[in-house]
Amino acid sequence: MAEMALEQTLDLGDYLSAFKRRRGLITLVAGVVFILGLITAFAWPPTYESTATILIEAQEVPNELIKSTVTSFAAQRIQLISQRVMTRTNLVEIMDKYGLYKDERRRQTIEEVLTQMREDISVDMITADVVDPRTGRPASATIAFTLGFKSENPVLAQKVAGEMTTLFLGENLKSRTEGAAETYDFLTAEAERLQKEIKHYETTMTEFKERNMKTLPEVRAINESALARAEQQINSIDTQLQSLNERKIYMEGQLPLLDPYATGAENLSPEARLKAARTEYIGMASRYSPDHPDVIGLKREIQALEKETGDESSPDYLREQMELLQQELAQKEQLYTPEHPDVKNLKRLIAAVGEELKNPPASARSGSTPDNPDNPSYVNLKTQLAATNSELGSLTKRRAELVDTIADYEERLLQTPKTEQDLRAIVHELEELYGRYDGVKAKQMTAEVGQSMEKQRKGEKFTLIDPAALPEQPISPNRPAIIFLSLVLALGTGVGSAAVAESMSSAVRGSKGLVAILHTAPLAVIPYLPNTADTRAQTRKKRIMIFSAIAVIVIVLLLVHFLFSPLDVLWFRGMRKVDNIIGE
Repeated sequence: MAEMALEQTLDLGDYLSAFKRRRGLITLVAGVVFILGLITAFAWPPTYESTATILIEAQEVPNELIKSTVTSFAAQRIQLISQRVMTRTNLVEIMDKYGLYKDERRRQTIEEVLTQMREDISVDMITADVVDPRTGRPASATIAFTLGFKSENPVLAQKVAGEMTTLFLGENLKSRTEGAAETYDFLTAEAERLQKEIKHYETTMTEFKERNMKTLPEVRAINESALARAEQQINSIDTQLQSLNERKIYMEGQLPLLDPYATGAENLSPEARLKAARTEYIGMASRYSPDHPDVIGLKREIQALEKETGDESSPDYLREQMELLQQELAQKEQLYTPEHPDVKNLKRLIAAVGEELKNPPASARSGSTPDNPDNPSYVNLKTQLAATNSELGSLTKRRAELVDTIADYEERLLQTPKTEQDLRAIVHELEELYGRYDGVKAKQMTAEVGQSMEKQRKGEKFTLIDPAALPEQPISPNRPAIIFLSLVLALGTGVGSAAVAESMSSAVRGSKGLVAILHTAPLAVIPYLPNTADTRAQTRKKRIMIFSAIAVIVIVLLLVHFLFSPLDVLWFRGMRKVDNIIGE
């Protein structure tokens, strides 16, 4: 309850009184904290950063004329180059070259040191608002980037930043050159592969045409023309065969009328007359009925000649005549209808010969052809008959060959559509390969020009516009901020320590404390009367306060001089501002 009453009666005078009582503690705690802050600010090693600025220049040759084979965005390419440059090998080599992180390498693993080094390396993009030429819309484009390195040694920071800049520029040139070369090599290999495939299909098409030479679409007209000629030749041969068969029948009919041994042609022998009569009888029997007077008279003449020569009707002769007549009838039936007169006559003649063969004489004997005939007419006619038979055989053989030829041409014409379809598939594939090959060759030429452009550094390139300089001011620590925070923290801790000490003290302070405890007001209050010792102590404290204030002012001036700006510069700036104010 006493504390509650005391807290309720505290006023500004009580706080000032408490401050006076605890000013020593406040000064001590605040001084210690502030000194620790100053030690931290000045003992913290400075970190310097050296940066280089690299400009991303567009290619010198317009894109409309030459397309670059390196089409990635600048920011993406920078990130890729960063990954290639900041490899373990490169970073370890730089650390060994410049003696970086010696203490850290003794205490930490190499991976931890590499992680620290990568954090000390900074790559920052510089962007600008541009208009995209492809879409016409505003966009943000990377026009440059900065490359920096942080170190406690400004010289090392400059050297490492310069080394990293060199690596970035070299890797960019290398990557662009290698990218253009790889693109050209790939297109070259693809063109060679397509060329080999084209040669393969050309060989396949050539072999296909050789295998199907007779059924190709381009020889269809030739096959049709040859088929028509073969059919015409068969028709011509059929006409010749008909003529030769008629000629053969005629000569076979005339041959029996001649005597093989007769030396003259004025008289015929009985055998010759018998043969002629038989031939005439066959012809007459085909025209007249058996009761016709001419047929009866000719039959009596034949019987008389048979008795005279002793040579009755020979079945062999009749069979030979039957075969000849049947062959002629077959040819006539191919040319004429059954109602044609020639066809009817041949049928009647065949019927007459058939009747003779059914009733041959008992003493009939086979006739024989003379072995050495000497009649010139007989020999000539027999030679012509043999030549006619030979020509008939040759024409018959030729006709069979033409029939086979026609069948072959018809088969060719039937196979032509399938051959055309297969050939069209090969030609289609070959045309596609030609198109792809032409496209790849065009791209290869573009890649070759792009490769030459990259080698001559006419494409997009990195240009060092601001090399890494020796840093004059550290980027960390921020000593003014640390000192300010130390001052704030010192004041807070001093006041806080005084408040804690007052709250933990059980002493009675003043009449208010006495009233709070006794619940009774005192009769009188006697003020504190200082003696000589108190006066000397008070004087000594004032001197200490004055010297402390002077020391603080000196320290502040020194801090301002070394951390912010030299005092003479600040003096001249202040005087200039005063002059400006007075002048106004």
